[in-house]
Amino acid sequence: MGIKERKEREKERRRQQIMVAAKRVFSTKGFSKTTMEDIAKEAELSPGTLYLYFKNKDELYASLSLRILQYLIIRLEHVVNEKISDPGKRIQALKEAMFDVYEFDPMILINMFHLQSSDTLKNLTPKLLDQIKELSKRSLETMASIFEDGIRNGYFIDKNPVAIADIVWSMFSGVILWETSKKIINKQKDYVKSTLETAFEIFERGITRNTA
Repeated sequence: MGIKERKEREKERRRQQIMVAAKRVFSTKGFSKTTMEDIAKEAELSPGTLYLYFKNKDELYASLSLRILQYLIIRLEHVVNEKISDPGKRIQALKEAMFDVYEFDPMILINMFHLQSSDTLKNLTPKLLDQIKELSKRSLETMASIFEDGIRNGYFIDKNPVAIADIVWSMFSGVILWETSKKIINKQKDYVKSTLETAFEIFERGITRNTA
């Protein structure tokens, strides 16, 4: 391994070290109360070192979303490649994929939902913003292809597949955010999975073509 490769590997290792520390601090203190100094302390680095890797706290916060978006695409592509003909089983596979994404990292997923509806995106470097946009676009297109194929084969009603994908994403994020907020009041209750089950059941009834 050459000097350049070693430097790049060390740079990536340090970047991951910072992101792991940031995740721990964000999950404990929340975004608004967390400072770059808090993260630097958790990572056992100087605050100045953090700024060599991340422009600001917003960028560090947003960088955590990349991994969850990448996993989302992997799970959606798996659904596409299964080539399921039964419409009910197709929706079931999509529901399981979405719930897997939630279980993969609930905190980061919820952070990503908040990120998408905030001004934080304005404070990111063009490179990171482009990465988030590209991954978000790819995930939406992959989900839309699931419905496009179903529409073409007569399983689903003939509506814009991108609009249908938008509806699924809105439904998914809405359920996650609402049920998470309810857990603040009663931590003993967790209805995320059961509510998603109901939401997808109703969605399936609405999108499946009546062949009777």
